[in-house]
Amino acid sequence: MTTITTPSKGLHFLIAGYVLCILLANLMLDQFIPLPAFGLLSIGTIFFAAIFTLRDRIHAAGGLRPVYVAIALAIVVNAVAAYALGTELRFIAASFLSILVSELVDTAIFQKLLHRSWAVKVLSSNAVSVPLDTVLFTLLAFYGIMSTSEIVQIIYADIVVKYGISMLLIVRWHLVGRERQERLA
Repeated sequence: MTTITTPSKGLHFLIAGYVLCILLANLMLDQFIPLPAFGLLSIGTIFFAAIFTLRDRIHAAGGLRPVYVAIALAIVVNAVAAYALGTELRFIAASFLSILVSELVDTAIFQKLLHRSWAVKVLSSNAVSVPLDTVLFTLLAFYGIMSTSEIVQIIYADIVVKYGISMLLIVRWHLVGRERQERLA
């Protein structure tokens, strides 16, 4: 007999946060901040940095089904919003493909490492999905309209910032989890 469970409220918040972060990232995908020594940073990267870790939290909290729901929901919401705002088709396609490919790769790696610690799963899946997403999106969105130098700067800055924010989130969630365990002990 199969038991059907309803997702927790916390899982709904994680999914909503995931979709919102992707939406905010896509709304700012063509706005940049010049960073000394790092190059051009897409403002959307600040939001996108949390996306892979949020996806991993959804995976840990609910399994594969909520992850696939979150990815599909994010793609639909973002495609509709981009179309409604008159976003260029190349940006819509770049966003759709990079989210789909990188998030599914992230999910597959995380799933293969279920027996490992949460930090190992997140770091391992992010190690592949972050550069994959960044390179795929940047090339699809900006190749031919920006110089090679600018594209390389964007890729470099985005990867460094995504990893940095991801590491901060991992440490924060690890500390919060440890505090909860100590309170329960």
